[in-house]
Amino acid sequence: MVALGALVLYIAAANPPAQPFWQLFLVGLGAAVLILAEAMRRASGRALHLTRAGLFDSEGREVARLGQIAEVERGTFAIKPSNGFTVKLTSPAPRAWAPGVWWRLGRRVGVGGVTSPVQAKAMAEILTALLAERAAAEDVHQTPAD
Repeated sequence: MVALGALVLYIAAANPPAQPFWQLFLVGLGAAVLILAEAMRRASGRALHLTRAGLFDSEGREVARLGQIAEVERGTFAIKPSNGFTVKLTSPAPRAWAPGVWWRLGRRVGVGGVTSPVQAKAMAEILTALLAERAAAEDVHQTPAD
């Protein structure tokens, strides 16, 4: 992304378009790509931690509480980040984004992007097991005693 931003800025400087609007557009696009590249570099330096409390990043930022998670989607046709999975929440959460690592929009949380596919798959499987464990515990508590 840094190379793309630098290339766009180089084109704007070395071979400027005849109309000033397009030169301004190229400079703005190049700067925006460089800013996004820096944001992605910082976000990809963080790690995601799955605990019994929920999913958090290495800075302690809450991604999703385990009690709010309804299901995990990781199928081929699921709307999910590359190399990752999507979590459906029981209630909407504020929008948040760590470029290339995770995003949260309404009732959906996407995890993936620059994450390792093996680690993302393992996290999704563990999260699915935690949800199954929670569902089994709720069934035990709701079953009437004989």
